[in-house]
Amino acid sequence: MPGPLEGKVALVAGATRGAGRGIAVELGAAGATVYVSGRSTRARRSEYDRPETIEDTADLVTAAGGRGIAVPTDHLEPTAVRALVDRIDEEQGRLDVLVNDIWGGEHLFAWDTPVWEHDLDKGLRLLRLAVETHAITSHHALPLLLRRPGGLVVEVTDGTTEYNRDTYRVSFFYDLAKSSVLRMAFALGHELGPRGATAVALTPGWLRSEIMLDQFGVREENWRDALERVPHFAISETPRYVGRAVAALAADPRVARWNGQSLSSGGLAPVYGFTDLDGSRPDAWRYLVEVQDVGKPADVSGYR
Repeated sequence: MPGPLEGKVALVAGATRGAGRGIAVELGAAGATVYVSGRSTRARRSEYDRPETIEDTADLVTAAGGRGIAVPTDHLEPTAVRALVDRIDEEQGRLDVLVNDIWGGEHLFAWDTPVWEHDLDKGLRLLRLAVETHAITSHHALPLLLRRPGGLVVEVTDGTTEYNRDTYRVSFFYDLAKSSVLRMAFALGHELGPRGATAVALTPGWLRSEIMLDQFGVREENWRDALERVPHFAISETPRYVGRAVAALAADPRVARWNGQSLSSGGLAPVYGFTDLDGSRPDAWRYLVEVQDVGKPADVSGYR
């Protein structure tokens, strides 16, 4: 049986690992052709110096039922992004879904460090990687996406508009980057809506990314072993959960109802009826407000 996104073309910018990989795979599972871009390839790693590659992501997309196409791209380089979009145009003649998941700042921020003490070069590099890349990619990709009505742009960030409005997020530079992406989706909604397309901001919850699992010294198979040290990690979710959120949005003929809004994987799960890989529906952002941030003991009852 064809998937709900059969014949659709997506670009997941920043698909090497984490949420980007989970999104790409779930779009593939729904039948889409998915271009996956990033800097880490089998021939060359980014400064993260990690083993995940865009070729691996493309293979996972194809194995899931779609067609994965890896294109090495530095999204800080406008000419490289232009070449990527030109290739999609030449090979497919359309772009239905754009996911801006470019980040690259994991090693560039210091927790609870005020701006005057923070390494300035690292902070500015973080902003370039997390904000400028999204603007460059949208500038070049949106004319192709707008050729057909019904296109979808997903700006991936950390935190909802409501949560980030009231909560200091890690550091000056991290806070600014994640809030900027939320505002990008709001602005794009105003520009795309009248032209027949939809833009949303989307955040996963506490993501069990490859980097997060490594930090806690666990694997996906035994992630609960980390709960003794980090009890609130019980609310965490796989990258495929936010991937299913994107696939559901992309297949929704009424997706325009979300235009310009801030969404979360946990918030969309009951609306569209999807679950995480274990069959649960973690709602991390509600849990953070009602349990973790107010100092209650870890208890995910009613939250997943």
